[in-house]
Amino acid sequence: MQIPNLISLLRLTMAPVLVWLAWHAYSRAVLVVLVVSFASDALDGYLARRLGQTSDLGARLDSVADFAISLTIPLVGWWLWPDIMRREAPYFTAMIASTILPPMIGYCKFRTCTSYHTWAAKLAAFSVGSSVILLFAGWLPWLFRLATPVCVYAALEEIAITLVLPKSQSNVRSFWHIMRKRADHRDRVS
Repeated sequence: MQIPNLISLLRLTMAPVLVWLAWHAYSRAVLVVLVVSFASDALDGYLARRLGQTSDLGARLDSVADFAISLTIPLVGWWLWPDIMRREAPYFTAMIASTILPPMIGYCKFRTCTSYHTWAAKLAAFSVGSSVILLFAGWLPWLFRLATPVCVYAALEEIAITLVLPKSQSNVRSFWHIMRKRADHRDRVS
């Protein structure tokens, strides 16, 4: 087991911990675990590249952990901050749809979990992650509202990548890179 994969597994275990903490109304602890979760998300990818420990398993494990945390956030938010969740419901709905639809479409096409880790997805994870913590802490709700379109864009890009790719592939930088690679391949063939 590689260090980045262990970090991803740790992040995956944070989802039930968040639920337990929220159930027992430990709101500050939830915020701390969310901060650790988002920090570990950045750390596992960095370490995987730095240590030369990137793998399809690691990419998929990271994606599963991201998925689990992303779906846990609205549940935890509903239990601890229902007024915020009602007020921000359209934005959370968009975030949830952006979390669920790309992997669902990827699974329908490839019969496996997709794990593209696009630049847009990384930006979305950072912007939504940091803004949701600030939102639940009672600061800057407009930041979460600005982060939501970034999340939607990242989801649409992942769906487009899934529709274009002939087979499942991990760690795709962007839709533009896929299209450029296809054009380069066509130029070499012709």
